[in-house]
Amino acid sequence: MAKVPLGVGPRRPQVVVLFGATGDLARRKLLPGLYHLSVAGFIPGCRIIGVSLDELDAEGFRQIARASIQEFSTHETPGEGWEAFAQGIDYVPLGRGAKGLAEAVARAEAAFSGECQRLHYLSVPPSAALSTVRLLAEAHLVERSRIIMEKPFGTDLTSARSLNAKLHEVFDEAQIFRIDHFLGKEPAQNILAFRFANGLFEPIWNRNFIEHVQIDVPETLGLEKRTIFYDSIGAFRDMVVTHLFQILGFVAMEPPTALEPTAISEEKNKVFRSMLPILPADVVRGQFSGYRAEEGISPESDTETFIALKCTIDNWRWAGVPFYLRTGKRLAEGKRIISIAFREPPKSMFPPDSGVGAQGPDHLTFDLADVSKMSLSFYGKRPGPGMRLDKLSLQFAMHDTGLVGEVLEAYERLILDAMRGDRTLFTTAEGIERLWEVSTPLIESPPPVRLYAPGSWGPNSMHQLIAPHAWRLPFERAWRDPNRAGS
Repeated sequence: MAKVPLGVGPRRPQVVVLFGATGDLARRKLLPGLYHLSVAGFIPGCRIIGVSLDELDAEGFRQIARASIQEFSTHETPGEGWEAFAQGIDYVPLGRGAKGLAEAVARAEAAFSGECQRLHYLSVPPSAALSTVRLLAEAHLVERSRIIMEKPFGTDLTSARSLNAKLHEVFDEAQIFRIDHFLGKEPAQNILAFRFANGLFEPIWNRNFIEHVQIDVPETLGLEKRTIFYDSIGAFRDMVVTHLFQILGFVAMEPPTALEPTAISEEKNKVFRSMLPILPADVVRGQFSGYRAEEGISPESDTETFIALKCTIDNWRWAGVPFYLRTGKRLAEGKRIISIAFREPPKSMFPPDSGVGAQGPDHLTFDLADVSKMSLSFYGKRPGPGMRLDKLSLQFAMHDTGLVGEVLEAYERLILDAMRGDRTLFTTAEGIERLWEVSTPLIESPPPVRLYAPGSWGPNSMHQLIAPHAWRLPFERAWRDPNRAGS
């Protein structure tokens, strides 16, 4: 196992109170992630207290944790580190209330000789978030603590402001970590390195050289077990405000004064303050055929399962550059890409039949899959007589470095950052309220939903939205296979 670099993990032992401990997210991501962080040495000490409605004892929860790690861990299955990890696991049924929770935390903290830090992870439905916060206050577990909250952070401007106000009655803003697992992915953070560490690209990262930007996150999955919840919010609230707008902030931000959380958050918030309101005329909403036949869905539901929109950032760097965002359920492919389309040369000296411009503008593409990939496309001459041009590309994949095994899963990275108090990849109250503010025109007057076939790319009207440009997905050419010799 690779040696953990100094300064990567927290300095103090951690007591993690995991609400929703028997739920799907905890089993798939949080328990395997905490196990890896612990056995890999990222955390100097860790004790976990599971909390849920299930009437379990500590041993029963340990069995759930072991089965979760066995099934879902991307790093290692329970091995020689399991026994030490298991000894640090406890469980409190929610029915025992504040007193039972406080006693469990006291037992966990007594296992450490020095002062420790508390981390409360709220893997609970939005309707249970505030009652959980009140439980923590009643148990006197606010001091020396940080709290991680899952989306959605409200459903409109009014609810977001109300939620933040009630949270701030118990926790300071500096203690609240609103998680977005998209920003925890290695490729999302690589955008910062790519932009600000390379003199080649930062000078052209503006309206003079970039024609438009696409952030495209289609999903092949349906509603799974989230039918009722999803119908109450739809694709825009579920994905755009909490994920795609956050990625947009990373792409469009100005250089921060330092690579530290406050400076980066401020630059992201400047982008959000520069965004113009999202107009219904710049939005296409869709619903896959058969959605209304899903169990629990009204036959008249107009909840969107697909959304594409044009976003405008009204500042010096991005004036006149449209940002196109697209996401949806039951689409043709599951991808997560950012595509930067560069302006074409103002005049071409090549003959009309040379092929120049035939395959669109040059693109810089980031693939936000768990293993980072980037591609820079350009026109080059086809070998042989005459002047025929083909679209070529330079590609990089994390596999090329030999360090793919060092990549932390998104939730692992974000949990580790929260333990350290690093808010770089988390959303602020100011930022989320501003995003709901610019979304108000769309929320108040949404355009009608248009049906699309499952397995397609969405309603046909999405092409009119982006014209005269075209969506990058589906790609004309597949990514090169990094495992194939000579690729």
